[in-house]
Amino acid sequence: MNAPDFLDTNVLVYAYDASDRRKQGRAQELVREALAGEMVVSTQVLGEFAATLLHKISPPAKPQQVIAILDALEPIRAIAPDPEIVSRAVAVYAKYGLHFYDGLIIACAERAGSKRIWSEDLSAGHAYFGIRVENPFA
Repeated sequence: MNAPDFLDTNVLVYAYDASDRRKQGRAQELVREALAGEMVVSTQVLGEFAATLLHKISPPAKPQQVIAILDALEPIRAIAPDPEIVSRAVAVYAKYGLHFYDGLIIACAERAGSKRIWSEDLSAGHAYFGIRVENPFA
């Protein structure tokens, strides 16, 4: 079995944000792959995604819309941080100087066995503990 790719929050946001149709189309392709079992997320990513829909887009999504979207995304395997992942996130911070919450993304991707993270926010082309970051919108 191939290692699953990891989706960062911004990919999920673009999948549901019609303000940039090119990014939305690419993000929707990746979400379809994730729903087919080829990718993973973390509970942190899902939380950030929900918060963005509720508070940062205009107009904000209604809570029942966000719940319906999260229900639709439920087939995507989600990695939940535990004490070991939190410690690994601190190690990411120490080694690479990334923000702690970005370190949690790296640590969760590592736990999932991912070799690639799809993200617009992390530095494309960099590898963290052997996990390569690619910008799906580049």
